[in-house]
Amino acid sequence: MLSGFRTLLYKELLRFWKVSFQTVGAPVLTALLYLLIFSHVLESHVQVHGVPYGAFLIPGLVIMSALQNAFANSSSSLIQSKVTGSVVFVLLPPISYVEFFIAYVVAAMLRGVMVGVGVLLVTMWLAPLTFVAPHWILVFIVLGGGIMGTLGMIAGIWADKFDQLAGFQNFLIMPLTMLSGVFYSIHSLPEFWQLVSRFNPVFYMIDGFRFGFFGVSDVAPENSLVVVTASLLLVSAATLALLRSGYKLRS
Repeated sequence: MLSGFRTLLYKELLRFWKVSFQTVGAPVLTALLYLLIFSHVLESHVQVHGVPYGAFLIPGLVIMSALQNAFANSSSSLIQSKVTGSVVFVLLPPISYVEFFIAYVVAAMLRGVMVGVGVLLVTMWLAPLTFVAPHWILVFIVLGGGIMGTLGMIAGIWADKFDQLAGFQNFLIMPLTMLSGVFYSIHSLPEFWQLVSRFNPVFYMIDGFRFGFFGVSDVAPENSLVVVTASLLLVSAATLALLRSGYKLRS
């Protein structure tokens, strides 16, 4: 029954693993450079919630890298398949749209988690980290990866060429991830921008994830979990509707 799902998942995992130096290694190096530059400049000047800035920054970089790469995995796979015409070989077999959806999202989540773990292993030696609530760490990186993997599918379905996909990433995904508290606490912002940040679902992913390390956050992790879960259900429903209709895939 699930043979189509397993085959498609294997294809997606193999696709990014065969170029893991680019898909996993490069994002880890980028995050390490962020940490070295920002912590070197601000470590002696900034503390957030009583946490040294370098330590505060690491969880944000871990989940930011995981989210961006989960999005990149599903979006790049779909747009490549559409541009080369190979998507027909995925659509012709009797694979249900639900299996199609789950395979792409799970593969995106796994790439995101692998990148996140890689960033954590490389950076955790550079600042004192604690693991107060590991279950929150796991919950938010998995749900966050699911949301970004699903958004990647939406972008890949909607885009007809690579520059449209780049526009989706540059004007939506990058602002959502970069302006979500990765490098700062929202309480350091003016009141208006604090309010704006609370409408960004990525803020709740990062804030809840960071809570798992230090036990402090801008929002209670239970509230963040509600927002993140609702966001995942919403984008999943939208993506399943697109797949069921065959929008820009079967036409």
